[in-house]
Amino acid sequence: MTKWNGTILGPPHSNHENRIYSLLIECGPSYPDQPPKVKFVSKVNLPCVDSQTGEVIREKFHTLRDWKRSYTMETVLLELRKEMATPANKKLLQPQEGTIF
Repeated sequence: MTKWNGTILGPPHSNHENRIYSLLIECGPSYPDQPPKVKFVSKVNLPCVDSQTGEVIREKFHTLRDWKRSYTMETVLLELRKEMATPANKKLLQPQEGTIF
């Protein structure tokens, strides 16, 4: 099982509140030693997400950049949700709800 669907509920008190974000997670042959590839299906405006493809940019997202073997897909999803709730990101204007990459 290498391909997974993920879901993130937008954090409260942010521009993500009441939104449901869909993601694709692909674990390569070196997982869990290497991080999975993570891509948003739902459009989102975050500095760590490529605005054209929806891919989470490894170098810009600490959980993927500083990957540990003990991390799970749940870790990735929870940390992305935390990233949405940071003061710098929670007020970013978001694409219209329901749009996809």
